[in-house]
Amino acid sequence: MNEQMKTNMQSTNTWQRALFMLLFAIIWTVTEMLLALLAVFQLGSALITGKANDNVAKLGHLIGLYLYQIVQFVTFNSDEKPFPFGAWPEADSDLRLPGK
Repeated sequence: MNEQMKTNMQSTNTWQRALFMLLFAIIWTVTEMLLALLAVFQLGSALITGKANDNVAKLGHLIGLYLYQIVQFVTFNSDEKPFPFGAWPEADSDLRLPGK
């Protein structure tokens, strides 16, 4: 093994990131289940009221942004750690809800 590879393998930053990546893989799974439940709730709400619930749509949008933050971090496209180690994503001001 060459010296550069040995140095890379001993980097505490990389191993620390690997632990965060594992943690965010678990968070991803839980969040994915939450999003599925939210989608089913939104469908039920739409069937009962005839329209989408704005609050649920906004929450779904925020969860989607959060999952995007996780993807950016675990694929090394961002060094910023997602929530709970960073800020929760903010909704885009131009979010357009269906029928609006």
